[in-house]
Amino acid sequence: MFQDVSELKDKKILVVGLGKTGLSLSHFLVSHGAQVTVTDHKSRAELSEQLEQLGDLPVTLELGGHTPKTFLKQDLVILSPGISTYLKIFEYCRAQGIKVVGELEFASWFIKEPILAVTGTNGKTTTVKIIEAMLRESGKKVWAGGSFGIPVTDYLRSGEKADVVVIEATCFQLETCEHFTPATIVFTSLAENHLDRYRSMEDYVNAKRKIFRNVNLSTTSILNADDNAVVELARDPVVQRGKLFYYSRKQILEPQIMNIGGCVNIGKTICARTTGPEKDYYDLSGMKLKGRHNIENIMAAILAVREHGATHEAIQKVIQTFAPLPHRIEYVRRVGGVYFYNDSLCTNVHALSRALELFPDNVILIAGGKDARLSFEGLRPLVKRKVKSLLLYGEAKEQINRDIGDFTETYLIGTFEEAVLIAYQKSRIDDFVLLSPGCPASDLFDSAEERGEYFKQMVKKFR
Repeated sequence: MFQDVSELKDKKILVVGLGKTGLSLSHFLVSHGAQVTVTDHKSRAELSEQLEQLGDLPVTLELGGHTPKTFLKQDLVILSPGISTYLKIFEYCRAQGIKVVGELEFASWFIKEPILAVTGTNGKTTTVKIIEAMLRESGKKVWAGGSFGIPVTDYLRSGEKADVVVIEATCFQLETCEHFTPATIVFTSLAENHLDRYRSMEDYVNAKRKIFRNVNLSTTSILNADDNAVVELARDPVVQRGKLFYYSRKQILEPQIMNIGGCVNIGKTICARTTGPEKDYYDLSGMKLKGRHNIENIMAAILAVREHGATHEAIQKVIQTFAPLPHRIEYVRRVGGVYFYNDSLCTNVHALSRALELFPDNVILIAGGKDARLSFEGLRPLVKRKVKSLLLYGEAKEQINRDIGDFTETYLIGTFEEAVLIAYQKSRIDDFVLLSPGCPASDLFDSAEERGEYFKQMVKKFR
């Protein structure tokens, strides 16, 4: 672990992965005098766009594969979030005394400002964006980034000195964290996910759990009391070292939560208490975000921003004005009486369940994508009640069909384009065509965002 950026000078550092994170790391490291090598399994042709952005930066490139001897020459190896830490080469590096860290852990060594970190299976990005908006509206200088396409290293490169650094932290980023110490931790939800990367649900939970590794007396943890798996995590003595606030949609928990501090949703009102005996109330009527899960996201954000000096007026204004983010149950358009919604960032079963709960019983659902070894069986009652037709595509379609295909009219489609076209053909007035894949996009697309944009482009051409 380096204490100051000056210590990077002349250090041999290997950056694994030349995506956005790898590019940001390379520029930052070179600017501080490190001897940088970048390695990626993709070929030079596949990385032409990234190489153009790299320009004439003085780095050594090793593309089209990884050479073990290159790893063993380094003082430090830094992984981009998409790189699995389970690869044998990393185990070998550690055995040889070479430190292997992720970009989040590395960048956190040099961030001196308070960090507000948000993690969970679902709800992370929306919660981060609400937090950012509430703090900015309160006049705070905020930097927000993490797993939604803005590397944490970008903050270091910016030269900014924010009042609060807000980070969306995924399990991939947390895997290698040892010294990452947020001042405030928000944990939104915990459900089965990423079993294509992890050997078991336990391994996935253990990766998430690392966000609590350095909890101390000055740490505030904000937890979803309605998620039993999150509550179970909070029983850990390490988590108990800091201050705990819970939030809940269950009115029955109000006395318990208000006693220790937290948020409770009662009808169209949120009641909050953090410091002191006084309670604050926030009005939810007229909010643009839909769904119970978004009320949870708002409660988490309220507790987080109150810890960093947000005003009641700013919080209330953002509750009323914050609009849904792209690719998250995003209304696209109405064609011939049919409503089209893009929920491409739904990449797991838990998120798909939440999406279906928002719609009436006339949904034409497009689902599928990369097989992440998740079970869809828990969706059977929802599918039976709400889905008129289920159109499955991609690598995971056979597995999804085995789990829920018998509970509605189901079609296994050859391509994503065909799935969208057939969904439109089968739709009738007042139907809802919903792209909510329940799977990662990486079998056919570079990202869930790209998948969502492609869906919107197709829908906009319908007549």
